[in-house]
Amino acid sequence: MTETSVRQIPFTDATGAEKTLDDLGADVLLVVNVASKCGLTPQYEQLEQLQRTYGDRGFSVVGFPSNQFMGQEPGSVEQILEFCSTTYGVTFPVNDKVKVNGRKADELYKALKETQDAGGKAGRVEWNFEKFLVLPDGSVKRFRPKQKPDAPEIVEAIEGALVR
Repeated sequence: MTETSVRQIPFTDATGAEKTLDDLGADVLLVVNVASKCGLTPQYEQLEQLQRTYGDRGFSVVGFPSNQFMGQEPGSVEQILEFCSTTYGVTFPVNDKVKVNGRKADELYKALKETQDAGGKAGRVEWNFEKFLVLPDGSVKRFRPKQKPDAPEIVEAIEGALVR
């Protein structure tokens, strides 16, 4: 799979429409599998802060709810959107629920999982809130779930990609 094609793989947004990452109009995207009932759910706060800090510079967080980890995202898309907006004031796009692992994994996630993390490990998404930074050239950087969205290495990667 070529790097640029990650930006062009279709997925379903929260309204049921087919979109690609390119359709979102941002040069730099932080794709995150999210869940409402997880110990890492407070990461929504840092994700939204990144959105507010860099959103007007060609950056967007992109949330993909997934119920694959201990059933921690059981609600409907409507319930998830309501939770995100009322609890964390989320303004970034949150899409339809996806599977991130297994034979029925979403095509976008199949491609993203080919990316190695800082330790050289690719493959399965470990848990909720795994982060994939998709750069303008289509290359991807991977950050594991416990790495907070505002960790220096993530912020530096975002800022470095936005500097032209």
